[in-house]
Amino acid sequence: MTIAVGDSLPEATFMTPTEKGPAPLSTAEVFGGKTVVLFALPGAFTPTCSAKHVPGFLAHAEALKAKGVDTIACLSVNDAFVMGAWGRDQKVGDHILMLGDGNGDFTRKVGLDLDLSSFGMGLRSRRYALIARDGKVAALAVEPNPSGLDVSSAEAVLELL
Repeated sequence: MTIAVGDSLPEATFMTPTEKGPAPLSTAEVFGGKTVVLFALPGAFTPTCSAKHVPGFLAHAEALKAKGVDTIACLSVNDAFVMGAWGRDQKVGDHILMLGDGNGDFTRKVGLDLDLSSFGMGLRSRRYALIARDGKVAALAVEPNPSGLDVSSAEAVLELL
């Protein structure tokens, strides 16, 4: 079952890259008491994700913050090392929090997993964006096509805020 507007985000532990190596962050630490835009995608360094999704949120980071967003987070079913390398490649700096959901625990719990085994990629996340306020889903936009970028783009999220 897919998470819906009004639902609380499930407890999970993400791994995030830091200067000292991967560090755990709980759902409560990421979302508690804040307005967070979380955008999730099938994989780091993949075409649409690298060419459009992350760059769009990076380009609109200030506009999102001006609308009351405390944190912009990017989630992928990749490990923290990959998310760190991808964040450096995309030059996200401290504008986007890179979250590794390496085992796909959070992704499965919110019901937005995607089996890309036929492409040799295994379990991944569907492409989506959500707005959470104090750990509750205020808006959710899931792309019908994994390579599409219509409803989960930074521009679409700005419209939802």
